[in-house]
Amino acid sequence: MSVKSRDFVREMPSAASDLGRSEPLLRRLHIDPWLLLLLLAISAGGLFVLYSASGRDMASVQRQASFLGAGYVMMFVVAQIKAPTLRRWLPWVYGIGVLMLIATELVGVGAKGAQRWLAIPGLPRFQPSELAKLMVPLAVASYLAATGAPPRFKQVAISLVIIFVPMVLVLMQPDLGTSLLVAVAGIIVLFLAGLGWIYVAAVIAAVSTAAPIMWSYVLYDYQKQRVLTLLDPESDKLGAGWNIIQSKTAIGSGGIYGKGWLQGTQSHLNFLPEGHTDFIIAVLSEEFGYRGVLILLMAYLLLIGRCLMIAINAQDSFSRLIVGGITLTFFVYICVNMGMVSGVLPVVGVPLPLVSQGGTSLISLLVGFGIVMSVATAQRRMHG
Repeated sequence: MSVKSRDFVREMPSAASDLGRSEPLLRRLHIDPWLLLLLLAISAGGLFVLYSASGRDMASVQRQASFLGAGYVMMFVVAQIKAPTLRRWLPWVYGIGVLMLIATELVGVGAKGAQRWLAIPGLPRFQPSELAKLMVPLAVASYLAATGAPPRFKQVAISLVIIFVPMVLVLMQPDLGTSLLVAVAGIIVLFLAGLGWIYVAAVIAAVSTAAPIMWSYVLYDYQKQRVLTLLDPESDKLGAGWNIIQSKTAIGSGGIYGKGWLQGTQSHLNFLPEGHTDFIIAVLSEEFGYRGVLILLMAYLLLIGRCLMIAINAQDSFSRLIVGGITLTFFVYICVNMGMVSGVLPVVGVPLPLVSQGGTSLISLLVGFGIVMSVATAQRRMHG
């Protein structure tokens, strides 16, 4: 080897070190800047709306800000975990999640006629069902990535078991809305893995057959009332139909430009229940109008589009499935909440992502985006 070649070899580590030092901070932290910018923008807007929706209650805003802070810290931590490491941990995560759902049924904390909270000494109480929304699609993605695609009958059957065990445990709390979202999150991953249309047709036929049985023997009276109210809200204006009527009134009264921040009447005069949680989009629509809702939807679509790009460019099937599953589940949350508030879907108690007041749901959502960022930065490491 010549002297010049030896000098070049000796200089290579130094050049690599200089490259590492010049690498942007967010990239070294495995954070996707576009995702972070969109998440921060939606979260900040959510705090802005929450201040009005909560009746100018700074305590609610501070509480939400603290949950956001905890969620972003968790997101940064999870973003450092590589997909293969996450995949090795998932069976343990799934098992612990199922045990927490069982513990909720046995020793959970009740509120508003349901037992959905778990209080562990030394930790703030939380909802394991919210964690199940993230745990189930990850577990299904891990299993299907290991067995190959498209899934055959055996893989579909085992995947459905992985989905329905947490779903049934959540349904027993009782929490029909969340249990359905848990099932949808897992089925989305099955569909992304190449589920055959014959299985889709079989599921539709099974659900259609089971619907009358569920109506007669599974659904509680208040759950049946929500469905009936959706079909005819005017049948019980002061009872079950009150929420939908008032939310539609708030949305319509905002017009195109809205009444202005803090000027909404439906929320500030206490006509609109749960304005700071499930029905916060009605508050936003009344005060900022169609224009405000359109801006929020554009931010959501940009966020979803960025995540789908990451899924398409992922390096392996597991990464593609988890990012695709998390993204489309996030999309379903938005559709269900807005459909519920506008009277298109039954009221099922689903918060608006990153905007509604929440604790466990907000943190689990940001943990999911941490996983997406881990996959995104892994792509850059591969290409870099």
